[in-house]
Amino acid sequence: MSDNKQGFNTKAIHSGASPDPTTGARATPIYQTASYVFENTDHAADLFAGKAFGNIYTRIMNPTQDVLEKRIAELEGGTASLAVASGHAAQFIALHPLMSPGNEFIASDKLYGGSINQFNHSFKKFDWNVRWANGNDIDSYKKLVNEKTRAIFIESIANPGGIITDIEPIARVAEDAEVPLIVDNTMATPFLCKPFNHGANIIVHSLTKFLGGQGNSIGGIIVDGGNFDWSKNNKYPDLSEPHPSYHGYKFHETFGEMGISYAVVCRFLALRDLGPAISPFNAFLILNGIETVPLRMKKHSENALEVAKFLQGHSKISWVNYAGLDDSEYKNLAKKYCPDGTGAVFTFGVKGGFDAGVKLVNEVSLFSHLANIGDAKSLIIHPASTTHSQLTDEQLIAAGAGKDVIRVSIGIEDSSDIIDDLNQALEKI
Repeated sequence: MSDNKQGFNTKAIHSGASPDPTTGARATPIYQTASYVFENTDHAADLFAGKAFGNIYTRIMNPTQDVLEKRIAELEGGTASLAVASGHAAQFIALHPLMSPGNEFIASDKLYGGSINQFNHSFKKFDWNVRWANGNDIDSYKKLVNEKTRAIFIESIANPGGIITDIEPIARVAEDAEVPLIVDNTMATPFLCKPFNHGANIIVHSLTKFLGGQGNSIGGIIVDGGNFDWSKNNKYPDLSEPHPSYHGYKFHETFGEMGISYAVVCRFLALRDLGPAISPFNAFLILNGIETVPLRMKKHSENALEVAKFLQGHSKISWVNYAGLDDSEYKNLAKKYCPDGTGAVFTFGVKGGFDAGVKLVNEVSLFSHLANIGDAKSLIIHPASTTHSQLTDEQLIAAGAGKDVIRVSIGIEDSSDIIDDLNQALEKI
C-alpha cells in the first residue's frame, strides 16, 4: 500500500520512520549531536550552497527532527515542515519570511492569550503590526486588508473557548488579498481538522500540546501547504527575489515546483539566523506521543462532551461553551470542520465570578492546575488570573476569557472520575 493511501492511524505510527540502517533499531534514535561529518569538501560546499539536502548543524536540522517533520507533514497533508523549539517559536519563524518592518498581518481576536501578547507587544519591536478581526465576522477581515497586509492568522479551534473557526470564507479573503492563510491547528490536531482541505496555506502547531500529549516536552512546528504562489506579486522578496545571504538564490524559483520553498526559507533563513531549534530529545518524545494521537483525540473528545453535558446541568454553572453540545452556536461548524470530535478544551462560567472561579480551581484534586493543555491528564486553569492576566478587561472578553471563565483540558481518565472531581469542588463553592 502506498503511503498516500494509508489511514491516519497507520501514518501516525509509521510516516517518516524506518528501522535505523546502521543498528536496526526500530524506534527512531535520538541523534544527540551538535554537528555532522561531511563526506568531503565538495559535499560540504553543496550543503552550504543549498545544492544538496543533508545535515550540517543541529540548530538547522537533525535526523530525529527530520522524522518528526515528515510525519507531521504527512498527517496534515502538507509538502514539508519545520520543527522548532516551541509553539511561540513556530509563530515567530512562520511570519519571519513574510514580514518586513511596517508590514501588517490580520489575526482573529479569538486566540490563545500568549499569542495575543506576542502579536501585540513582542512583534511590534520588529515593526510587525497586527490588526484584529472579529472571530468569524468575515467582513471584519475584508475591511482590514490593505497594501501592507502580508498574512491572515487564525486558530482552527480557538483557545481557550473551544470556538470553531469558519476557515473557508476566511481563506477566500486571504486568496482575494493574495496573502497566505496561517492556521494554528494545535487544539484540533490533524486528526480532528484538516485546514489545508479548507484553503489554508500554512499550518502551525504547539507540539507541546495534543500531538506530544504527555506534557513532558516543548516543541512547535510549521507545515508548508505547497499551495501558494510566492512569486505572483512583490510582497515576499525572501522567496521571490535573489537573496543576498544565500548566493543570490531565488527560493521559490528553485524549490517552487516541489512545493517546499516556504519551508526551505523558514529553515535556511529564519531558523538558521534566529536559532530556536528543537532538541533531539524533545523531538524523540513528541514522536512517541504522536503514535497514539488518534486514540487519545477520540477519548479526549468523548470525555469532554460528557463533562460539558454534566456542567450544563449543574446549578452553580451559568454557561458552558463547548462546540460538541447540541445547542452550541458552533455545532454546524463543528460538523463541517471537526466531524470526528470537537476536542478536549472548553470553557464554562461559574456563578459568583472571579472569586468562585478561583475557589473551584483550588478545590479540585484529580485535575492538575497548570498552564498547559493537551495532556493525557485533566487540566484546569482560571485564565483571567493566569494565562490571560496580561490582557485588559475588554481583551479578556474578546478572547473568551472573562473573569468568571474556567478553562479545562479534559484528559483520558474515566469520565466518571473527572465528573466526580468537578462535582465535589463545585459543592464547596
